[in-house]
Parts: sequence; C-alpha cells; structure tokens
Amino acid sequence: MVKIHGTFWSRAARAVWAAEELGLKYEHIPTTFTGGSRTPEHLKLNPNGHIPVLEDDDLIVWESMAINLYLAEKYGKAPFWPSDARLHAHVYQWSFWSVTETEPHVVAIFANKALYPPEQRSSAAVAAATEALKAPLRVLDDHLKGRPYLLGNDFTIADLNVAAVLWIGAYVKFDMSTTPNVQKWLQYCLERPAFQRASKVDDTQHPG
Repeated sequence: MVKIHGTFWSRAARAVWAAEELGLKYEHIPTTFTGGSRTPEHLKLNPNGHIPVLEDDDLIVWESMAINLYLAEKYGKAPFWPSDARLHAHVYQWSFWSVTETEPHVVAIFANKALYPPEQRSSAAVAAATEALKAPLRVLDDHLKGRPYLLGNDFTIADLNVAAVLWIGAYVKFDMSTTPNVQKWLQYCLERPAFQRASKVDDTQHPG
C-alpha cells in the first residue's frame, strides 16, 4: 500500500490531494515538523529530515513534486496524466514554475499571517512577498485567458501542483482580484471533491 508521511499542513498536502484524485488506497502518517521528521525512523526514509515522504512498496521518494509526478505517471490516466510527451513537458514546466516562482512568496505570506506567533509576524515581509508575487501571477493569469485549466480543457496534475502551492495564499485570504483568471481557476481547483476530502485528512499542526 502507498504510504504518505507528513502533516496536511505541509507540502504533504499535495501528495494527499493527488492520492485522492487518483482514487488510491493509501495510509496517511501525519508526521510533524517538530520532532516527527527528525526521528531515527524517519531519517531512514529521508535523511534530510523533511516531509513529505512516499513509500510505494519498496520504493521511497521524497520531494513533493517528485512524489506527485511519480504518482500521476504510475497510477494516472489521461487526461489527469496526459498521454502526449509534449504535454508532459508542460506538466513539468508548470510544476517546477510553481515552486520556483511562487512558493517562496506564498509561504512568506502564510507564515507571517498564520503560522508564526503574533510577535514574530512581519507586515513588511507580507508586503514584500505580495509585491514579488505580482509578476508570476500575471504570467499565470495571462496563460489562463481563454482556457479553464493549464493544459486546456481538462484538470491535470499540473493544475493540482500549482493550485497546491497557491491554496495556502487563499487560506489566509490573499487578494487575487487583480488576476481574475487565476482567482476563478483556483476556486475551481479547490472545489474539487478530492481536495475537499484531502483537507479533512488531519488537523495536525493546524495554524488556526
């Protein structure tokens, strides 16, 4: 059976969401940042001491985007995992784009609005991250003009991977009204039954 180690309030969320989209039977092991990911048992799975980690029989994979791309390729079917290698290129493109162009800024906003203790939060950090997000969100907004999803008419693992980064911004009510295509697309993604099921998996380390 597939095992996913990591609290939902981490990058493990995207792996849990992917498993739900794929209809997989999986075991969720809500490993936490504070202690759980540094135990000797966990370090045998991921020597970096991070989450998530995927176990699929004798295969161990860490790095959340690698996990999701693996799950989609092994267990998915078109259109969720496209059948065309040219579309695979765009899946990789948008997945990696999300973690390089948007995730650091989204995480900074989330941390300073919800995760850090109030005395450690910085409105200046939120403002800087908000400004830094403007350019990549415009890129995404322009791309979504005239298409409901990143690769066209169908929801794919690319949409899941990008939405899984941006949803924590939505959680802290980050204003996306200046990029209406992104706002509408993200709402569609987060209304999917699989995401709704994934979000109820556990409340470990819930920032609220």
